[in-house]
Amino acid sequence: MEASVSRHVTNDKSQVQVIARAATILRALEDENAGLSLGQIAQRVNLARSTVQRIVAALETEKLVIAATPNGRVRLGPTILRLAASVRSDFVSLARPFLERLSEELQETVDLSTVKKDHLVFIDQVIGSQRLRTASAVGETFPLHCTANGKAYLAQLSDPAIEALIGRNYESRTPNSLTRFDALIADLKVVRRTGIAFDREEHALGICAVGVALQDPLGNSVAISVPVPSQRFTDRHTLIAERLLATKRLLETRMKAAA
Repeated sequence: MEASVSRHVTNDKSQVQVIARAATILRALEDENAGLSLGQIAQRVNLARSTVQRIVAALETEKLVIAATPNGRVRLGPTILRLAASVRSDFVSLARPFLERLSEELQETVDLSTVKKDHLVFIDQVIGSQRLRTASAVGETFPLHCTANGKAYLAQLSDPAIEALIGRNYESRTPNSLTRFDALIADLKVVRRTGIAFDREEHALGICAVGVALQDPLGNSVAISVPVPSQRFTDRHTLIAERLLATKRLLETRMKAAA
């Protein structure tokens, strides 16, 4: 009986290990549109090539990975892409009531964005009720260094990771844009302390914004931001920051409950 229990425990551990290794391989293939060879994957995940080959074969059966080239490279397959899209859609649906409530409280536009490599992509938006308001199209992309939501995301990274991602010199969108690494890092130190990032007409003249960053259920970085015309920013930025932080906490609590 004891030997049977021991074998069962060993099998369970082995299965968990295989799942963990498969997840590591899938993460290695993230953003590798041209795919990776088995040897490249083995090197990145620190596993024997034969082990990688067995796991990749199983993942191919479920179309979690597919052939990228005739010479053996593989990339993420349609199954995992559908799963990821489903989770993203679910997160947008989950977040939507929180965005609507925040927009109603502030009477301002509220944006939801996700990070794609070195830029932001807007994935949802609630238009504010103010007669003078700002709005950007869902699907539009924005830089990280001069936007409130972008800086909120960057503040979660280490300084070397920021440099590796966006370098040390940046495009000047307006006279207020932070175009040097040292200036950006000085600003991000405040963001790390407060949890709130500000765009003070750095991306577009006449528009300021307040932003916070968090993670969706898959661990992907997302951000919520409130853009406002500059003439309302001075009087309202403290209130907007407080309500953004409160919304972030409520949404994180809701995600934990749904997990």
